[in-house]
Amino acid sequence: MAGERLETVLDRLQTTKSIEELRAWVHELRDALGVAHVFYHTANLKGEQVGIFTYDIAWIRRYVVNNYSQYDPVVLGAARRFTPMDWKSLDWSTPQARRIMREARAAGVGNQGWSVPIWGPGGQLALFVVNDEADDDRWAAFTRARAKDLLVIGHLVHQHATRIVNQDTDVVAAELSPREKQALMQLSQGQARAEVAATLQISENTLRAYIDSARHKLGAMNVTHAVAIALARGIIVPHGELPKY
Repeated sequence: MAGERLETVLDRLQTTKSIEELRAWVHELRDALGVAHVFYHTANLKGEQVGIFTYDIAWIRRYVVNNYSQYDPVVLGAARRFTPMDWKSLDWSTPQARRIMREARAAGVGNQGWSVPIWGPGGQLALFVVNDEADDDRWAAFTRARAKDLLVIGHLVHQHATRIVNQDTDVVAAELSPREKQALMQLSQGQARAEVAATLQISENTLRAYIDSARHKLGAMNVTHAVAIALARGIIVPHGELPKY
């Protein structure tokens, strides 16, 4: 049920037409993920700073006024990495970092965090964060289960924020290959992966590669979401004829 709720929230992302609507939507995302906070920021969309978050606005203002970004291990770590990072892996030993964490905790920021750096083609950096109050074991279980989803969601939010700022809110149809369409079509008809692989006369590993590629192109968090997006956009047709290749 939680997965279905998240997919519904991600589908609704496409209906947001302004940064203000996106700021309201992110609270739905937070609740669907079951975390305390969600945060997204980029300073490089047409020179604009775009912030979307569930943190208390007083904490955001304090952070900006004190220019904490130059000391924040989360920001500094993102600037040196291309992969997601757990806040526990960062260096919080400096006095400035300890101060930021102490004040953040007082402002209601949780003790655990997971950050996704998002790099643009021109070296632009955006940051997507989920934050929660949890012990290490529960947080480790959450990040193991959600790491791939959070990577996809971060990029989805960034892509949509970019479209809004560029005043291009129409969904761009993903160009799937015939094989990718075949795989999603048969999966949409309830066939198991082994059946699909046998029908297409490919190995299950090859089928997985086609499915993962389709998911990436569609910005889908899982196979069910990919099928739903493909059906909604008319890329595949329910019970339609399989595309030729």
